Amino acid sequence: MKAEELRTKYIEFFVSNDHKEISGKSLIPENDPTVLFTTAGMHPLVPYILGEVHPAGKRLTNVQKCIRTGDIDDVGDATHLTFFEMLGNWSLGDYFKKEAINMSYNFLKDVIGIDINKLSVTVFQGDEDAPCDNESIGYWKDLGIPENRIYKLPKKDNWWGPAGQTGPCGPDTEMFVDTGKEKCSDSCIPGCGCGKYFEIWNNVFMQYDKQEDGTFKPLARPCVDTGMGVERTITMLQGKNSVYQTELFTPIIKKLEDLSGKKYGVDDSTDMSIRIICDHIRTSTFIIGDDKGVQPSNIGQGYILRRLLRRAIRHGKKLGLEGNFCSKPSEIIIEMYKNQYPELLERKDLIFSVLETEEEKFGLTLKKGEAEFEKLIPNLKKNPKMIIPGRVAFNLFDTYGFPLELTEELAQEEGMTVDRAGFDAAFEKHKELSKQGADKIFKGGLADDSEMSTKYHTATHLLHKALKIVLGEHVNQKGSNITSERLRFDFSHHDKMSDEEIKAVEDLVNKAIQDNLPVSMETMSVEEAKEKGAMALFSSKYGEQVKVYQMGDFSLEVCGGPHVERTGTLGVFRIKKEQSSAAGVRRIKAVLSDK
Repeated sequence: MKAEELRTKYIEFFVSNDHKEISGKSLIPENDPTVLFTTAGMHPLVPYILGEVHPAGKRLTNVQKCIRTGDIDDVGDATHLTFFEMLGNWSLGDYFKKEAINMSYNFLKDVIGIDINKLSVTVFQGDEDAPCDNESIGYWKDLGIPENRIYKLPKKDNWWGPAGQTGPCGPDTEMFVDTGKEKCSDSCIPGCGCGKYFEIWNNVFMQYDKQEDGTFKPLARPCVDTGMGVERTITMLQGKNSVYQTELFTPIIKKLEDLSGKKYGVDDSTDMSIRIICDHIRTSTFIIGDDKGVQPSNIGQGYILRRLLRRAIRHGKKLGLEGNFCSKPSEIIIEMYKNQYPELLERKDLIFSVLETEEEKFGLTLKKGEAEFEKLIPNLKKNPKMIIPGRVAFNLFDTYGFPLELTEELAQEEGMTVDRAGFDAAFEKHKELSKQGADKIFKGGLADDSEMSTKYHTATHLLHKALKIVLGEHVNQKGSNITSERLRFDFSHHDKMSDEEIKAVEDLVNKAIQDNLPVSMETMSVEEAKEKGAMALFSSKYGEQVKVYQMGDFSLEVCGGPHVERTGTLGVFRIKKEQSSAAGVRRIKAVLSDK
């Protein structure tokens, strides 16, 4: 089964089970300060999981494009990817464990033909916070899964959340297919990394609300959140050993073979470089081509994009690729995904332009790295062992993006060697720190729903409209980041705002606040929202229902919520900083105060 067929069958199955298909959202999260990218299908549904009413109802399904950046340095093996597609279905206070497990079982068995005799499942074993998930165990037994293929595991394996210190959380049940490989040890069970058990699906049952005192109370409205990765699942269904052997990567690999004159599957080093380029250019193409796409920079999403591209370019050089080459595999990727994600084709010229510009910039960066190396040599040669310390080589790599291989080449020309063990140690420390940061970010995946965050969310609507009035209709939201202390708002505009323009925007927002405008919500189709002139990036499917929030006669915008009831409760709006975020994108940081 190929990816396109899996996507179609998944959506059709859940639509036939009374779910409404909804659009996947941007890779750039909306109003979520805790993540750089959308990491799972549930992220765009945060307001609804926390209690907002979804315009499409209580049963939802979709395909969501996702990025996870915690394993960038591991990409290149057979399994790790930074960009992937996640199939998901949700119950927002409707069905719960029995129905979710039954539907999962039926889809695996009847739709994609999994041999149920090879299916094992894991469930939460219980602890002092919550009991063993005997309900899920019972439902799996009812479906014929024997007790010896049902594994009870602790929180670290079978529990999701809460996002922060408090909030919705609960046990999950994960499904694994036995690949037929020998067990790596007597203790080998589903979840082991040896490859015997392939995780195919995860059903999360949000049924608790963690309190500030650490206790867990039952949620008033339990929800179901599930996820199935497209790439991983088709790999298993096609009997492949690696995602790179599937149709989602073989055309990209073929293009790189043609460009480099090297063959995939012959040499481990070559294979590693080709896989890194495939993944990183694929991810970069989707980031740049997204509805709220960003460009390379030294902060936030732009930094991740730059890191991906420079790693791909370095490996291109290892393959002997000269000049600008990134747009060649990107063109293959756009062609492959243009029907599923038409925004890539619409932004094709922009994608190519950004890729080529970054390649040229990185060429200059490498020259700086060489110059820095030359400055260091006189002092380094004072060491009678003629060894360049690993930390020095790593600093060249981390600060200048200067590849270790080039440092070793230059060192050899000077009659020196590089302490590779020291470099590896510094690199491992860097990876661990990066992973800790990524884990911290991912665990904080749900934005909080505090009173102040709700006020800031509402204020972004007023700011968006005020910017359009002062600067022009070309202004569109490119991203936002909200905490309970401030808002950050990115928008399309080429020039630095003048003091007069900033003051005019502030005055418009504060006038709307002083007028104490009523905030109302109406559910309507995308087409109706367009006709009414609502502000939005309309990527939703035809006929899909959306929420439109109106603030008096001032603002009309498609949004998921939450919002205050009247603008007069917001306080005084002040812009603290206006700066560049990326090429053609400006960023405002603002606060609300009582006076």
